[in-house]
Amino acid sequence: MSVEFRHHDSLRLFVEIARHRSFSDAAGALNMTKGAVSYQVKTLEAELGLALFRRNARGVEITAAGQKLLAACQSHYEDIEAGILALKGVSSRTLTVGVSTYFAARWLSPRLMSFMQEHPDIQLRLQPMIRLFDLEAQGVDIAIRWGSGQWEDGEITPFLPCPAYPVGNSAALEQVARHGIAQAVASMTLLRDHDDSNAWTDWQQAAGLPQQARRDALIIPDPNVRVQAVIDGQGIALMDAMIARELEEAKLFRLSDHALTDYGYFLVRPRQSRLQSSVEAFADWLQSQ
Repeated sequence: MSVEFRHHDSLRLFVEIARHRSFSDAAGALNMTKGAVSYQVKTLEAELGLALFRRNARGVEITAAGQKLLAACQSHYEDIEAGILALKGVSSRTLTVGVSTYFAARWLSPRLMSFMQEHPDIQLRLQPMIRLFDLEAQGVDIAIRWGSGQWEDGEITPFLPCPAYPVGNSAALEQVARHGIAQAVASMTLLRDHDDSNAWTDWQQAAGLPQQARRDALIIPDPNVRVQAVIDGQGIALMDAMIARELEEAKLFRLSDHALTDYGYFLVRPRQSRLQSSVEAFADWLQSQ
């Protein structure tokens, strides 16, 4: 086997590991053993003279050199895939959109038919994601992310302003009525989407409440699970207009008039963007909605 073909197979393996962030998951996807995957990666790193991954307790993290190689590999394989699809007479404009199932079900899905009708040449692929980060490694062309927009890992475009405010179940509402919002928030468990989230700190500042170092926080990355946890009385959370149905059905209650007015949904494009025309078409359509 020539060096070129050996590298080709190793690079395909490298891309799979970068996508899964796990040697074990990549091995399963490629029907290989974890030992074989590890050996090929070590061989590739030795031949290139580069460290491509850093091993940690949660899996593997791609290095800066690995990120550059990944961008080159993805472009290479996309060209091959596009050529094969062209030979078959199939459109290669498959646009991958990273989005939470929460936003997809409550806002995006009911509107998608109009995009498909306007752009029949673009094949749309929704990729459910909980943590909408590392988009390049996950092959995402554009993502819809909730928050304040203060991120530096891509090109950020404001999309849907959606102020966030605290919500709880009927027991939480009664506690606020009895003791006031400041004492209630200080005594109840705060649900967060990830451990380094600043949302509650931002809201307390907006509400004029004293900053507190809280240890009684529950991390629930999935917004759907977070909504149900609030209904079940596991704590209170910062939510937005997407929970209109739960508010109407009195499953959830707004606990304060104070809101994070700069929060909402933003479009995030990886810095190494591909399918630029398809991304622009989807972004323009979203803005029109």
